[in-house]
Amino acid sequence: MRILPMLGLAVATIAAPAAASPFDSPTISLDRIFRHDVLPVAADPVLIDWRTLSTLDLATGKAPAGLKALDGKVVKIAAFIVPLEDNMQEADEFLLVPYFGACVHTPPPPPNQMVYVKMRGRTTVKIGWWDPVLFEGVIRLKQVESAYGASYYEMEGISSKPYVAPKK
Repeated sequence: MRILPMLGLAVATIAAPAAASPFDSPTISLDRIFRHDVLPVAADPVLIDWRTLSTLDLATGKAPAGLKALDGKVVKIAAFIVPLEDNMQEADEFLLVPYFGACVHTPPPPPNQMVYVKMRGRTTVKIGWWDPVLFEGVIRLKQVESAYGASYYEMEGISSKPYVAPKK
């Protein structure tokens, strides 16, 4: 055993046969802990836009390969929140739409331009009718029927923050 006084750690080295994975080894060095092969880091969300979602064919309900690849992935999308009931200030279920005024009381956007959202853990999101948001969640290619129309996407919401347009 050797002692590393600066870290206050005692590190024991045990002779063992070669391990097949880092978790099979009786000792793991600090440099391996900070590499991603031992403690993997979640992938960054994929930034998508409404043009991507519009590639789902309305007549057949079929999605091209690029859209299918997003199913079950964490994504970010700029959107407007539409509550499912009038006069709601906060909600844990709502619709995301691509433009202001895409209200369910007028002809709603097509189903490939609406995302039905249920917030993870039933947390609520403040609804600002005129405020665009950058929304993050796990998207699923799944048709959802509601009193407000059909949506070809369902999302488990993770977070919402005010949208800030990129600087040019």
